[in-house]
Amino acid sequence: MRPAYLKKNKPPAPAKDFALETDLEGAVDNIVYRSDDTGYTVCAVRIDKRPDPVTVVGKCPVIWVGETLKAHGKWVRHKQHGHQFQADTLICIAPTSIDGIRRFLAGGLIKGVGDVTAKRIVEKFGADTLNIIEHESSRLEEVDGIGRVRRQMIKESWNEQRGVRDIMIFLQSHGVGPAQATRIFKQYGSKAISMISENPYRLCREIWGVGFKTADSVAQSIGIPANSGIRARAGLIYTLQTMTDEGHCFCNSTELLLMAQQLLEIPVEILAPALEEEVKTGALTRDNNRIYITDLYVAETGVAKRLGILLRTPPGFQPIVVEKAVPWAEQRMKIAFAPRQSEALRLSISSKVSMITGGPGVGKTTIIRALVDVFMARNLIVCLAAPTGRAAKRMEEATGHPASTIHRLLKYQPREGHFEHTRSNPVDGHVFIVDEMSMIDLPLFNSLLQALPDSAHVVLVGDPDQLPSVGPGNVLKDMLAAGTIGSSRLETIFRQQTGGWIVQNAHAVNEGKNFTLPAEGEESDFFFVESSEPDQVIDHMRNLVTTRIPKKFGFNPLNDIQVLTPMRKNQLGADNLNMVLQEALNPAGRSVERFGRAYREGDRVMQIRNNYDKVVFNGDIGRIARVDTEEQKLVVDFDGTQVGYDFPELDELVLAYACSIHKSQGSEYPAVVVLISTQHYKLLQRNLLYTAITRGRKLVCVVGSSKAIGMAIRNNKIYMRRTALAQRLSGRPDTINDDPASGYYSDPIPVEE
Repeated sequence: MRPAYLKKNKPPAPAKDFALETDLEGAVDNIVYRSDDTGYTVCAVRIDKRPDPVTVVGKCPVIWVGETLKAHGKWVRHKQHGHQFQADTLICIAPTSIDGIRRFLAGGLIKGVGDVTAKRIVEKFGADTLNIIEHESSRLEEVDGIGRVRRQMIKESWNEQRGVRDIMIFLQSHGVGPAQATRIFKQYGSKAISMISENPYRLCREIWGVGFKTADSVAQSIGIPANSGIRARAGLIYTLQTMTDEGHCFCNSTELLLMAQQLLEIPVEILAPALEEEVKTGALTRDNNRIYITDLYVAETGVAKRLGILLRTPPGFQPIVVEKAVPWAEQRMKIAFAPRQSEALRLSISSKVSMITGGPGVGKTTIIRALVDVFMARNLIVCLAAPTGRAAKRMEEATGHPASTIHRLLKYQPREGHFEHTRSNPVDGHVFIVDEMSMIDLPLFNSLLQALPDSAHVVLVGDPDQLPSVGPGNVLKDMLAAGTIGSSRLETIFRQQTGGWIVQNAHAVNEGKNFTLPAEGEESDFFFVESSEPDQVIDHMRNLVTTRIPKKFGFNPLNDIQVLTPMRKNQLGADNLNMVLQEALNPAGRSVERFGRAYREGDRVMQIRNNYDKVVFNGDIGRIARVDTEEQKLVVDFDGTQVGYDFPELDELVLAYACSIHKSQGSEYPAVVVLISTQHYKLLQRNLLYTAITRGRKLVCVVGSSKAIGMAIRNNKIYMRRTALAQRLSGRPDTINDDPASGYYSDPIPVEE
């Protein structure tokens, strides 16, 4: 049923006057729709002496319920919604009426103020309410239910919203929404506008969610010349940062200049001096003909140096007799190691730094358990770590020994903005075993190595055939390619659960072969559902998640089943699939709408950026435990840790009933439903499909077309990342070929869309 404020209302002017421009003023009664990106707004406005609100449509940088809206435009007849006011300009000002002030305060603008509190404040101070909050906020404690803590919350929220409002009005035509405006205010405070005016390009370097194009638009609007040095320098940084987002660590200097020239339309004669200036300031580093963002150069050279030191430094304990340790471990675990497992165990016990690699089901976890037993029998301090919380939890469950994320092992300090454990304050431990090495990027690996004592005994475990890390670098493959660190690859398949079809098909895909499916009626943990039309794929997926899998296998659809897809956008992308699954699995409950999506209590959500202040990281998955509209806060439970988000921060969270295969790295789920369609042709690759299949622990269902599966399996093109770690480790850094035309670098790395 259409809401009252969208009913066909008679306009306050004769129909023949519709085309005439006029003014309108009233109180914002409800915001029907709003795009934070464009400012496009549909709202219901109450006009004096009219029984029903009228619909006003237009663009406005900021608008809140209860405010007084002044609009200039004309009345039109909309085919579906009837009479509405089409505004050319919209201006919102603070309300002056008692009812307007009450609605304004209760509209979700101010933390700590809901309907009841707003009514009490207005009853106490009347038309002077907003002036009291602004200039005499201590008097708020005269209101029942408001003590010192709540009063401070209200005042701080009021100041923040004023600052955010000023920023949004200043940047109103540049696509800056409330989330970015809030971050800008928190970063720069009351000096935000003056700092942006001085150098708008700092926005894309210092504020998450603000891109170069937005900063460039602001710069041009305030009169910074298109060929200015400040724009050239910012564009070079942006061009190089874009490459690091694709996994690269550096760029050939000539290619960098040409790419920036194409982006900025600035001649090389201006860009070349700008590049030298950025090198001189230390933002960029030149290494022969390679240009690095300095932090990545420090990380790459730091990893090479630290690994060399670790390899040369004697261990902090007496050598273990390998010939005795391996039989002892077999006896303790009551198993007989395969030859490759014995070899891996010997290598890991005797080598200061070693690597164990292999696909699913080949016994990597068994070797980790044996190593823990051997080293702990010597009363050594053994530290287990992985890049994600889920991977660390799996390690802990498999070994019975505590494990942690790398960030928790190094004790990140949010207030200081760095790790507690560093080169000068190493982690206390003798042996460090790190799992899921394929997803550890170069900066994180450098931080880990810097925090280890020189005497540390290090074992690195991973699967090099999986997708590379989301962040820059290709650490595991580079170390294997260097050949200077001992490694052992496990290949014999041991994990044969019900049918063992997951493991068999994962290895088949990795070898370029198609799926092997069980005979009809045979028990299996792997299924393929043929479907080519996107609508049918979605129907099959929804039926599997909500009905068939729970009924046959007993998995809880909210906790145990994860949908994986190559892309984020399009009909079979994670964004659309999440809306479908939210409607099917969690359709009702307390919620808040932000950034075009509803966040509902009970929803599964994923963090999409590293937030060191909250100590949650890109890819972490949790459940929404509470939505508090009065305090403007949402609480997410990440494996028992409660993390609060202010509503403007919700763009850091996305629904996670479905997620991209890239984002699933390092995670393992009881059951996965993988969608593979020709709609995903840009990203169809063997290691993508292989990674997706290996995410399922007990059940994998692939839904899609045989044609798309074949495309993925046949496409084994290796997208080389621009890194020099392998050469630095091998002692031959000058052998790196910097000529893009030589073929050392292949096509751009495919990233999720």
